[in-house]
Amino acid sequence: MQRSTDRILVTHQGTLPRPDDVRAMMAARSQGEQYDTQALGTLVRDSVIEAVRRQVEIGIDTVNDGELSKTSFSDYVSDRFGGIEPTPQPYVSPISGRDIREFPEYFASAGALGRAGGFRRVVYTCTGPLTYVGHGAVQTDIANFRAALQGVEANEVYLPAVAPGSIEHWLKNAYYPSDEAFLYAIADAMHEEYRAIVDAGFLLQIDDPDLADGWQVHPDLDLSEYRKVAEMRTAALNHGLRDIPEDRVRLHMCWGSYHGPHKHDLPLEQFVDIVLRARVGAYSIESSNPQHEHEWRVWEEAWLPDGKLLIPGVVGHFSDFVEHPRLVADRIVRYARILGRENVIAGTDCGLGTRVGHAKICWAKLEALVEGARLASQELWG
Repeated sequence: MQRSTDRILVTHQGTLPRPDDVRAMMAARSQGEQYDTQALGTLVRDSVIEAVRRQVEIGIDTVNDGELSKTSFSDYVSDRFGGIEPTPQPYVSPISGRDIREFPEYFASAGALGRAGGFRRVVYTCTGPLTYVGHGAVQTDIANFRAALQGVEANEVYLPAVAPGSIEHWLKNAYYPSDEAFLYAIADAMHEEYRAIVDAGFLLQIDDPDLADGWQVHPDLDLSEYRKVAEMRTAALNHGLRDIPEDRVRLHMCWGSYHGPHKHDLPLEQFVDIVLRARVGAYSIESSNPQHEHEWRVWEEAWLPDGKLLIPGVVGHFSDFVEHPRLVADRIVRYARILGRENVIAGTDCGLGTRVGHAKICWAKLEALVEGARLASQELWG
């Protein structure tokens, strides 16, 4: 995993804008409507090629496939698990459970529904031994990404996959004897995907919003009870990452990324020690929105393990404002002054492609990120 040895490197954390024709066909698939499987495969492959080209053109150092083959965490993992069955239960996102208690009127309004993009989420139940059946799907993602990397010069590349704890948001247990056994079964299944990505020569990004948004998912737990929940899920993640070198993995953690108050998010200082127990080489943490931007101060006390990297989100998805590059640079410099410039990579709070109002805004934010990193590098290296 590269370090910022002579300038601040730049990455981003997930989704990129999906072209309209891909979105329409994937929405049809999500709704159970007829669609042309071969045509969709071609559209996705071509879209990944364009997304990689655009990232490199802008100046992003560590690029991904834009997650263009995936409509949501739940849909993509469901296609890759055996031992589960869909339920008629409507999917209701649990990641704002504490905020809902204070702001019920807001969450009852249409404005709080977020940008679902026309995709239907399904709740699944585990009814038998969990198995990984997604070998063909992950190899297709790998092949599309490899094709997109031909003829371009990307400094570093990664593919994302979901953490065991986050999968629990939509996959319910009706088979395993305990929460712990269920989590470890998920980790065993996902290990095959984690391993496939690393064996393909890519970095692996673990998307684990559960470490933070689980506080809202379980609104009746007190802090000590919640920390036990988070510790168990981190241990399960580490089980899923067994035998994978730490320096090939980065962990992305956010507070759920929904558009809303976030007033009752768990402060980073109250669980950062648990985050740092994950067996990874870099920690990507949401850091630029109005509820969490001040948490750069946490790193004045928290100890970043030797040899590890921090990827603070210095451009956000919470607003369609395009950040000024000088603001981005100031955010980067704060972290570099505390942790050492070589230990910081500039990132985004979360994937921008499905969370801002238009594709052009997403790309404009990424351009501001690159320019902000350039300004910060000038200040830090002279």
